[in-house]
Amino acid sequence: MKKIYHLSSCSTCQRILGEVGAVEKGVKLQDIKTEPITPAQLDEMKSLSGTYESLFSRRSMKYRPMGLHEKTLSENDYRDLILQEYTFLKRPVAIIGKSIFVGNDKKTVEALKVALEK
Repeated sequence: MKKIYHLSSCSTCQRILGEVGAVEKGVKLQDIKTEPITPAQLDEMKSLSGTYESLFSRRSMKYRPMGLHEKTLSENDYRDLILQEYTFLKRPVAIIGKSIFVGNDKKTVEALKVALEK
């Protein structure tokens, strides 16, 4: 399976999709704002990444206003928050075969590019 969960209104996601040639390479795209991730999809991401925390974005505009920076969150908290609010998913998330690529740091994008070339 080749799938990327992204946000169409996010310029960083759009830049990365173009950089890795996702559309040209036949990757299925899911805009998480218009097509929310399901619990099963999130659980699959967690099984590949190891933790829900690794999928959680502390950069979300809602993180501080909700007072989450002052709390100790459990794995269940991370899961519930991501399912409740799409902006809490660190983006983009790409699943290529049995590999997962989470976020937009340079190393991750380069590794995704390599995985899509295979």
